[in-house]
Order: sequence, then structure tokens, then C-alpha cells
Amino acid sequence: LAAVKADGMALEYASPELRADREVVLAAVQQYGRALRHALPELRADRDLVLAVVTQNGLLLDFASEELQADREVVLAAVQQGGEALEFASEGLRADCEVVLAAVQQDGWALDFASEELRADREVVLAAVQQDDRARYHASQALRADREVVLAAVQQHGRALACASEELRADREVVLAAVQQNGRALRHASPVLKAD
Repeated sequence: LAAVKADGMALEYASPELRADREVVLAAVQQYGRALRHALPELRADRDLVLAVVTQNGLLLDFASEELQADREVVLAAVQQGGEALEFASEGLRADCEVVLAAVQQDGWALDFASEELRADREVVLAAVQQDDRARYHASQALRADREVVLAAVQQHGRALACASEELRADREVVLAAVQQNGRALRHASPVLKAD
């Protein structure tokens, strides 16, 4: 117990009996969350333990049992702490609109781990792009060319105009939003608007 309190990763070298001891594992993960990966499977399936761990570091969902990676409450707690924890959620929860929205509102880049259907959902994509303009790279092809999505992206990072369609680079409102965010975005505007 003293060893894992000083260095949680010491759990890796502990006996199977100690790696199955809830008190020892809890002490280890409190010191270093990633020590959860060295706990025996029954503790990685301990809902209360995993819930406590993922509320501190959502990415530790990676070391939870498959059953807990499919537990909506556990996954919501994880993605609210770190959106990219969505990567370790079950396929079903990566297609759950509420779970994915919680993830992309915390970290827009988490859109990469959403189901194909939700990467084509305007509400989800807008939430992701408003959090991180680069999330547009993970949106469906149709939404990457969507005016509202591009407008949200350029409001976050003006240079996102570079990836917009010719039509949107000639759209006065889109270009103005991009230039207001970053004057250098003007280089990506249509020739007509550059001369305006």
C-alpha cells in the first residue's frame, strides 16, 4: 500500500492479490490514474471505482471493462471531463446524440470518434466546430461545405476560410467574419471580395 501511495505505477509490479485489492488499487489510481490498467479485470469492472477515476481523467475510460465502456452514466462522466474519451466508448454510445454532444462541447475534436450518422448531424457538428474549428475535418462532406458550419468555423479561426468552397469564399458575410477574426484570412477570399 505504501508503494502505490508513493507511486501509483508500482501497481504493475504488485502481486495479483494486491492488484485485486480495491483499497490498494484505489490508492494507486488516486496517485496516478493510469495505474488502473494494471488492476485485475474485476476491478476494472467496478463501476464506482471507474466512475471515480473517469471524473478525474476521462481518457482512463480506455482501461475500464467493455461493460463500463457501454455504461451511459460512466461514459457521460468521462466525456464531460475529457471529450476525447469518446474514443473508448462503445459503438452504441458513439451513436448516442446526448453523449456525443457532451463530448464535442468539451472537445470539438472528439467528433472524430462519433458515429458516421452523427458526423452528418448539423447540431452535433455545429457544437463541435464552435468548440474547435478544426472539428470540421471530421464532419460529413456535405456539412464541410455547409454555410452555417463554415461560418462557425471562421468565427473561431479566420484562416478556416482556406478550406471553404469557392462559393463560400465569395460570400460577403462568411469572409467578413473570417477577416474580423484574423485579417490575414483575406488572402483566401474570392478576387471580387479582395477588391471590395
